Amino acid sequence: MDYASSDRVEAAPLAVKILIAGGFGVGKTTLVGAVSEVAPLHTEEYLTRASVGVDDLEGVSGKVTTTVALDFGRITISGELVVYLFGTPGQERFWFMWNDLVHGAMGAVVLVDTRRLELSFASIDFFESRHIPFVVAVNCFHGVRDRTPEEIRAALDLDAQVPMVLCDARDRADGRDVLVALMDHLMAIPSC
Repeated sequence: MDYASSDRVEAAPLAVKILIAGGFGVGKTTLVGAVSEVAPLHTEEYLTRASVGVDDLEGVSGKVTTTVALDFGRITISGELVVYLFGTPGQERFWFMWNDLVHGAMGAVVLVDTRRLELSFASIDFFESRHIPFVVAVNCFHGVRDRTPEEIRAALDLDAQVPMVLCDARDRADGRDVLVALMDHLMAIPSC
């Protein structure tokens, strides 16, 4: 059977799934929105009185919404490669969703806020325990860099192999640099 070239089916692009994780209010939704080529899907709801005593707003007192399921964005690298971004919810009561979101993920970005580093431990532990490669992106809100990378690495007890990038989650170029750092990290890992 002879098939003309116009009868060939084009191959679907390779899809890469990346998680954007971190504690409550660190900038995950902002990062996904900054880098996505499409209007991102957000599942944000307003904080209500019911969250008083549940959500710690220290350091993020101006926060009025929270992600209750996920954020979703897309970046087309080429006709052969598309990156799908899944932002995880940050509050502990929604962490059960991470177990579903992590399926098929090639790697992750753990976004941290130096004003509240303790919120990062659960995200780091989650990916380490599942052997999911990740980078740490330090969200320098309003350009504030109150700790050195060495101090942050020590406080988070990061392995030397885990890349760390300083960024502003609102800035598209910074977000791109974070994702490039993750891709470089993934490509440097020896395949099994």
